[in-house]
Amino acid sequence: MHKTKTLQRLALATALMTTLWGGSAHAVDISFFRFFGDCKTEFGDVADMAKANGECGIITALTNKFNAENTIGAKVVTQTVDWGAYYDLLTATYSTGNIPDVAVMHASVMPNFSDRDLLTPLTKPLADISVKTDDFVPAALKNASAKDEVYALPYDLHALLFHVNMDLMKKAGLVNADGSLILPKSPEELLEQGKKFKETTGKYYIGSESQSSEGMMVRVFDTLTWQQGVDVLAADGKTASISTPEGLNAAKLISSIYSEGLANSALDYPGSEQAFLNGETGILINGTWGVDNYDTQAKSGKVALKDYRVANVPQIYAKPAVWADSHMWVIPKDDGRTAEKTEAALAFLKFLNDNNFQWSRTGHLSVRQSVLNSEEFKALPHRAEFADTTKNATALPQIQNQRAVYNAMTTDLNAMWLTGTDPQTAVDAMQAGVERILRRNR
Repeated sequence: MHKTKTLQRLALATALMTTLWGGSAHAVDISFFRFFGDCKTEFGDVADMAKANGECGIITALTNKFNAENTIGAKVVTQTVDWGAYYDLLTATYSTGNIPDVAVMHASVMPNFSDRDLLTPLTKPLADISVKTDDFVPAALKNASAKDEVYALPYDLHALLFHVNMDLMKKAGLVNADGSLILPKSPEELLEQGKKFKETTGKYYIGSESQSSEGMMVRVFDTLTWQQGVDVLAADGKTASISTPEGLNAAKLISSIYSEGLANSALDYPGSEQAFLNGETGILINGTWGVDNYDTQAKSGKVALKDYRVANVPQIYAKPAVWADSHMWVIPKDDGRTAEKTEAALAFLKFLNDNNFQWSRTGHLSVRQSVLNSEEFKALPHRAEFADTTKNATALPQIQNQRAVYNAMTTDLNAMWLTGTDPQTAVDAMQAGVERILRRNR
């Protein structure tokens, strides 16, 4: 009799779990809000991670793999949003009621949401699903935290890099006898090497997005200012140091890159990447996220880029530093979300964390120490070439409206090569625009 009752109780428990999680009749759909592009044509049916590359391909394949393999009846439904409109549309979902269950978020933007109680606290939920936060490198855990609470699952550290066409650098005589790359160690050397490159190859020394709100050169401006020992924004987020001698030095150097014809001011983001792949640029200034894609393209034999190399952004002032940020996953707060959806969202986060190595294949640096220490990670292409980036990565302080600060700086900095604004006027305008935003924050 006792054995029979035990079996009945087990059957009842099994039936309950089946009702909640199993079978198509009770499948749980969770909405996934992200950027990274739309690559359904190429990767829409790919769940084999070995067949995926690039940010879009890898996150698409990871999502497909979770949908195919999870045992709780969960299905992730992806909504892909254009990068430029992403945060405006995410904010709008809180008004429309279509709040996503999981969303990507930059560490630099998180205060806009965590400070307004718009994110689900994750300290206990992550512990409950056995995500070990002590495996995250300290900077990543700090990025994901506010007021002694974890609000995000950190997923990477991404920073600016120099992506290099070694064939063009050899032609320009900017390679040592041992095959190592010659990079500038001062502002003067950068301009001298750029002129030498242009004269010998007839190509642009530097490629960068120069036209849109992507603001790649703002990241360069921040890097150059930090390398002179000056914080662009104070740690408390109350003051800015942009219209300073150091800020003017940075602006003058960037302006000279364009005025000397060392960079093509007509390129938007896709155009800058295509120019690099087409062999029209010696050095592409872009982030870690491009490494896997450019390496794959170079090895394919289908583009002009053949000998691809990666380098840390060089130290040309007194202090090593380079702009950096982090991608993270959050569960936007939604009082109407069911327990089943919450459990499925957390299961997806655990799956993403378990597969952090796959994301690091993009070129992004893993935030998990166990992944960084693994032979698998160390064997990835080019990692030794930009290993110091982890030591030099520098981020703006986590303050509200950092994205607005970034956009304001982009408009006024871009004016130097788009409308002929002189560097002093540009840094003065950036300073004034950022100060207005900081006053609103206060």
